[in-house]
Amino acid sequence: MSYVIGTIINLLVSTSYAMTPLTLTAVGEITSERAGVVNIGLEGMISVSALVSVAVATQTLNPWLGLLAGVGVGALIGLIHGLISAYGKGAQIISGVGINIFALGFVPYMIIALWGVAGYKQVPEAGRIPRVAGLVSPVFILCVLVAIATHYVLFRTSLGLKIRALGEEPQAADTLGIHVERLQLIAAVYGGALAGLAGAFMSLDWLGTITKEIAAGRGFISLALVVFSNWKPSLALLGGALFGSSWALTEWLKVLPGVKGVVPVTIINTLPYVVTLGAVAGVIGRARPPRKSGVPYLRE
Repeated sequence: MSYVIGTIINLLVSTSYAMTPLTLTAVGEITSERAGVVNIGLEGMISVSALVSVAVATQTLNPWLGLLAGVGVGALIGLIHGLISAYGKGAQIISGVGINIFALGFVPYMIIALWGVAGYKQVPEAGRIPRVAGLVSPVFILCVLVAIATHYVLFRTSLGLKIRALGEEPQAADTLGIHVERLQLIAAVYGGALAGLAGAFMSLDWLGTITKEIAAGRGFISLALVVFSNWKPSLALLGGALFGSSWALTEWLKVLPGVKGVVPVTIINTLPYVVTLGAVAGVIGRARPPRKSGVPYLRE
């Protein structure tokens, strides 16, 4: 019985860690897309923010400064993407692809340049975020609060109504005196900040390392989570738990007697992605994205 209880607790804790970066990134992207700005560069934002947070935390031995640095870098990239999308009326998909390509070269190069190692750097213990009661991450608690608060703002406040109007009818919103570009920029920065927080969490808390492939597809899974949640932060929280639990289950299966050594690890590692594909396929017909999301607003 104690083994079963211990296993359940470990799976729940693992799920809380696995779901946190997915949920944070998805909630930020939901806000951005509700305002009409699509960002598919989440993978790159997570990686770059993770790198910068480790660099700051390693230098200062202060995990909170590292966390803030990661959030700041994510917000900065979101700002650049927002300026291109909202004010520059640029192609949002191309801008997002550019972020991902930049990260593919920048992160491995900087790991070598900063620490003289190829693709991997361990975070010193003093630079890692302490856990609550030795189990729960404070960032997980923040993640839950952020998802709930964001849902409330989007669907229960006048600010949220304005943001949602930008993704549906920006011309009508402009006619009513809403500053379309400015609010889109703010939403893009908010989305970038949460992606940055996700990257900092992964490197300073969950994994305790920075690698050149630290995102490992989580940016793209977060995009799938946006669709799964039908652009609602509260459902993103539940969906994050579903996707996170599949990751926790994957790690448990790798060491489970009867599975370990029998089923190839490469096959087990596909489980989270299979769950993602299945979940999105199940809702793809019912999901309704904001009508003007991804479409630059041009005044007539």
